[in-house]
Amino acid sequence: MKKILLLSLGLSIAFLGWSQSNPAPPKKDKKSEKKQRINALVKMEEEGELIFNKHNLFGIKLNTDGYGISFEKGKFITPRRTRIIQIELNEKKHPKEDKDAGSIDFFGNVNQFVFGKANNFYQLKGAYGQQYLIGGKSNKNGVAVSALWAGGISLGMEKPYYVDVQDRDTEERTRKKFTEIEDINKYNYLGASGFTVGWGEVKFNPGAHLKTALRFDYGRFNEVASAIEAGVNIEYYASEVEQMIQNNQHRLFFNAYVSLLFGKRK
Repeated sequence: MKKILLLSLGLSIAFLGWSQSNPAPPKKDKKSEKKQRINALVKMEEEGELIFNKHNLFGIKLNTDGYGISFEKGKFITPRRTRIIQIELNEKKHPKEDKDAGSIDFFGNVNQFVFGKANNFYQLKGAYGQQYLIGGKSNKNGVAVSALWAGGISLGMEKPYYVDVQDRDTEERTRKKFTEIEDINKYNYLGASGFTVGWGEVKFNPGAHLKTALRFDYGRFNEVASAIEAGVNIEYYASEVEQMIQNNQHRLFFNAYVSLLFGKRK
């Protein structure tokens, strides 16, 4: 037993000695690894090499006259220049749109509607453009600033706006468009008929659009992309767009926008 204890003690001492002479390699610090990776990417870029080949970005857009969503594919041509293709879906609001209260449902919610609205106006846009890096090229951790332009075709869609009404004389409930109501005092207005109503009567209105913007890219050396874009947009359609009754109709539109972008680089 004594021999076994002495042998165990000897082995333990030998193991401790070996451990001290061969320490385990320290764990790599994540921040240090990230810094080294970014430094390597910066060096590649300074030598004119592409650090990424492409990006895919999704966007949520707030316009001065509406809102929308977008998708963008980018192809890096040089470290400073990127070719972009975009698809957008937007809804444009008329400046005189005002929501009124209609009826109250079973749960106490007020059904709202826009008095005098003729059509919902949606736009499906396709665009080609380019993005140029103008600031923050050597900034490893800050914001890179790019200027971009994009333009292309726009398919305008005018969907009739329906409201649920009740005849004040007969109390009959029906759906009506403001464009077909001759006597506005004949009905009680209960609320908008809903998003799904009117798609079978959509009127298409082709056009073109052009935009220019600044894009602020946070951490452009990261594979995960996040950016804010602010710019202006101009659109022109083949025929005048009817959004509100008894108001001037337009075919030329100008707006400003802010878009939140997120996606990946490869």
